[in-house]
Formats: sequence, structure tokens, C-alpha cells
Amino acid sequence: MTERSGLRMPGRRPNFLLFVTDQHRADHLGCEGDALVRTPHIDALAREGARFAQCHVATPICQPNRASLMTGRLPSAHGLQMNGRELSHGELTFVEQLREAGWRTALAGKAHLQNITDVPPRWPLAAERRLAEARQPYPGRHGQERASQWAADPGFELTLPYYGFEQVALTIGHADEQQGHWRRWLRQQLPEAERLIGPDNAIPTPGLALAALRQAWRTRLPEELYPTAYIAGQACGMLRQFAEQDQPFFLQCSFPDPHHPFTPPGRYWDLFRPEDMPLPASFDAPLHDAPPAVAWLRAQRQASADFKPGYGAFACTPQEAREALALNHGSLACIDDGVGRVMAELRALGLDEHTVVLFTADHGELLGERGLMFKGGLHYSALTRVPLIWRDPARPQAQVLEALAQTTDIAATVLARAGLQAPNGMHGQSLLPVMDGEPGVLGVLGVREGLLIEEESQRADFGMERRVRMRTWRSQRHRLTVYDGQAWGELYDLQDDPLELRNLWQEPATRGLRGELMECLARAMLEAADTSPYPSASA
Repeated sequence: MTERSGLRMPGRRPNFLLFVTDQHRADHLGCEGDALVRTPHIDALAREGARFAQCHVATPICQPNRASLMTGRLPSAHGLQMNGRELSHGELTFVEQLREAGWRTALAGKAHLQNITDVPPRWPLAAERRLAEARQPYPGRHGQERASQWAADPGFELTLPYYGFEQVALTIGHADEQQGHWRRWLRQQLPEAERLIGPDNAIPTPGLALAALRQAWRTRLPEELYPTAYIAGQACGMLRQFAEQDQPFFLQCSFPDPHHPFTPPGRYWDLFRPEDMPLPASFDAPLHDAPPAVAWLRAQRQASADFKPGYGAFACTPQEAREALALNHGSLACIDDGVGRVMAELRALGLDEHTVVLFTADHGELLGERGLMFKGGLHYSALTRVPLIWRDPARPQAQVLEALAQTTDIAATVLARAGLQAPNGMHGQSLLPVMDGEPGVLGVLGVREGLLIEEESQRADFGMERRVRMRTWRSQRHRLTVYDGQAWGELYDLQDDPLELRNLWQEPATRGLRGELMECLARAMLEAADTSPYPSASA
């Protein structure tokens, strides 16, 4: 058993510090070659560790992919398949495994493992939950992240541990209107804080196109009171507590930005100018090879003079895209400074040489790709590819790895590095052999030949008669996507067409390839079927 293989060794067990951003494209980092963004602290993590250039989500939707990060399981297995649902307390998180094995655990920032709205979740159904709890009572309760509940009850608190986290400084929502512990802290710092937040209290920004859509406003909150600063400060305080204890720790520092609405505070608001933002190369791409969903979104925008975006993807103007890119980059710069602040505290406390640091995001954002913004119902790389950086004192060499990785692998890799066994039913795989170049992995493919990406929408969209349900098989060379109930689909050669502009689904020459990839998808879906616990009885 060696440290390099991730198994337990005598001596000090590793600490873990996980940074998570929200709706953050992988290519919007300096270490990814973006010369416009300002992310020196995140780039430093990449220079000191391994960066996975082909890490993709389990699903490009906030809540279900966060649940996949926590469980190492695909949404179809853990059950939280769309926003507005609750992760069952019967699901085992890797954070709970660490806690049970002696790690101190904490979360600063966004959790989003339960419904944050007042619309009742349909899963778990109350009757099903009662039956399950009668067979095997689950610790904890549901409905703990509803923003309105925190607003109405100043004394409301989480039941701890919360999915394995022993202490939580919680933020709920986005922009400068977030709820949870941050809003209570804000009121303590500034009793009249409510007058500084929200679009109706914002600093006027004449001519801002996104303001008309209520998707950006210039907050009056100073930088030091903005949620990003609060989360970084809480993380630093948690590190100081851990430094006084003789136990390893796992700390998740989870920023709700750069998700829309865009409200980067203070100097971050105009750190970048919209006129300096180049549009994505695919912004004006023709529609003849695009999936029907793209054409429908553009037609919807053209038909409505008073259009307001909802929750999913929408067709944007060039000005809206440039404004969003500029403000997105401002939010990222604010986050990067928060990362730098936490890393400086880690070093000052003498914890750096014993701490594995990770950086990732819950999903991407279109931000002008194909003339669209936001997310939902499409599996372009801008939405499915996310950053994944692993900075490990035991693996100090800088690496850029092209092996396919997925959000589900984070749980398995952390457990392997901690010397703990991954539980039955976990789809993720440890990436330690890929980083160590051990024999037996599939060369550039790493631990797998392809990825299964799922998506279940809450509503009908794109002019379809049923809610959007999608499955994608992604290999190093190809991306195949099928939509439930639709005769059309998507097939791209990612080597010859990295921008995913030419859909090969209907081309006669690719019918054989389409059949092969459909078989790969079918086998991946069968393999992903939940086998935990596996039935042992026979008729």
C-alpha cells in the first residue's frame, strides 16, 4: 500500500479543500488559455497540480449535478433529477463517509441539495418517504433550504449534520438577494442592508440591455459585504478552527457566482468592458445543421418584442452576450480573489502541505454559443465541460490531462486519496491512477471510454409536446445525443468539428457510426442502472 496509489499510510491523513463555482464554463480560466479573464489564484492551483481538460458533468443542471458530486452517482440513481427536488437522506454522500471515518467536515456557501422554492417537490413523495422511513429511518429532514422559510423565521436552522457537513454557513439563491446565514450576517453588519440589494435598489445603469431583462444590476453592496466575501471569510474562520484540532478536515467552499443575474460588486462591475468582449465563434452559425431546439429559441425571441427569459436557454442579442461576458468575468475575478484569500489563510496556518485542494463547477453556461445564453435542453461543451483541478502535495507535478473525467469521479477520488472504500452503487471512478500514470488505465482515455450525461427537464420546451428528456454519450471523438420522443438527434465529430456546428445525425455516411454510438449509449445506460442494494433473493 503506497501513498501514490491513494491507500492509507501510517502518519497524517490528508485534509481536503474543495472550491465549487456555479454555472462556470471550463474555458473561462486563464489556465485554459483565456487571455481576458483574471483568475491568477485559480491558475496557480492548476500550475501546481493536475488539470483535467475533459471533465464533464453528470447533468448540466445545478441541483442534480451537485447531488452527483456528493454521491458519486448519476441523477437516475440518486433520484434528484431536476431542480426543485430533494436529495433523499437515504443517499450516502462521500462527505458523510469522511465524517464517519474521523474527518471534520464543513460547508461555506451554496449547498442546493434541497428545494429552495415554495413549490412543493414531487420527490420524494410524502407517502413514499413515510414508507421508506418506516423501513429504515433516515437522519435529517427535507425542506431546509427554502429561501422564504429563512426569511420568515430569523431562528430557523439546519439540522446537522447536513448530508455529512458538521457545520454549515449557508447561502441560498443568487446575485445580491441571497438568503440563509449570509442574509442574517448582512443585517448584523448593516441594519438597513435591505435597501442596498435587489434590482429596485440598484445603482442606475442607463442603456444596460441585461437590466431590461432583469438579469443584471449594479448592486449597492460594498465588496466586503457581498456573498463571495462572506463565503471566503467563513471558510477562513473554519480553517482556523481546524488548525486547532488534531483531526483531518474536509471543507467545501461553494460560491453561487458567476451564475446570473449578474451583480459583481464594486470595482468588479466595470473591471471588463462589453465592447472588449469577443463573441463566441459560433454566435452567428447557420441553423441548417443545428438541432431544432436552437431554431425554436431564436424564433421565440424574434416573435416577442417584450421577451423576458425564464429559467432555461434563450436567444440573445450580441449586446446582451457581450454584457453577460463582461459581468461574468467580473464575477470570476471576485471569486478568484476569494480563492486567493482562502489559500493565503491555508498557508498562514501551516495547513497547505497536508491539504489536497480541488476546484470545479456544477455546470457551464452558453454565454453566446449559437447565439444563446443560460442553460437547459442542450449538451454543447460550453454547458457540459467544467473545470477540474486537483492540487495534491503528494503529486506536486503540473499536469494537463486529456482523460475523460466526470463530476461523479470527485467523490471516488477523494475517498481513494483518504484511504476509504467507495460504496456499492457509486458510478464515479478514482482518477488517482490517471494522475499517477499507472499501467492498466486506457491511455489518453483514462478510466473510461466514454461518458453518459443525463438530463430531465421539469417542463416542455423547444416547442415539444412533452417535457425534455435527454441522454448523451460522449467519447473523445464523438458526441451523440438523443431526445425522448423525437425522431431527430445530434451527432458531432469533435475532432473535425470542435465547435459542434455540423450535425451528422441524418447523413447517410454516418449511419453505421450512429448505430455504434447508440449501442454505446444503451450499454452505458444499462450499466448505470442502480444496483445498490443488489437483489439477493430468487423466485
